Amino acid sequence: MAITRAEHNAARIRAGEFIERAGIPVTDGELAGIETADLGLGELEQSGVQIVTLVDTDQIAAKVLVLFPNQTEPEHRHPRLGEYAGKEETIRCHWGELYLYLAGELAPSPKGSPPAHRRHTYTVWHEHILMPGDQVTLAPDTLHWFQAGPEGAVIWSFSTKAIDVQDVFTDPDVSRETIIVD
Repeated sequence: MAITRAEHNAARIRAGEFIERAGIPVTDGELAGIETADLGLGELEQSGVQIVTLVDTDQIAAKVLVLFPNQTEPEHRHPRLGEYAGKEETIRCHWGELYLYLAGELAPSPKGSPPAHRRHTYTVWHEHILMPGDQVTLAPDTLHWFQAGPEGAVIWSFSTKAIDVQDVFTDPDVSRETIIVD
């Protein structure tokens, strides 16, 4: 699946508005470089994430992630790659509300709700509700997924080296590469 250039540009502009609303200073170049990841599903409003990469070296990465209202980043993990143990990641909520799910005790009434037609690909349901200032650190190869609350969310991702194209998603339909068509 693909998204159109118009959808991509609209998502980038909207993500910039969320970042501004959250009060995070970014440069024009960083705004112009916002990555819109529809994850190959062609349903960006439901499944996807908008990413501003601030730092990405061989050792560390720092990113601002924008999720639109109720938008979900599907279940995935950051696997070991040869000698690299996999990405260790801290997710910190800056603005809005984020529902983060990991392995563990099932939440009795989870606030998150993945797209109904993809729910079978979501297997971890231990819930962390992150409000501004809350954070959770994930060990490498930890299965997780998250969803923004009804107003959306702006979060930080601080991690060891990021090799996002190597992320392993539970949903076989997910592709980390976004295809944009005119």
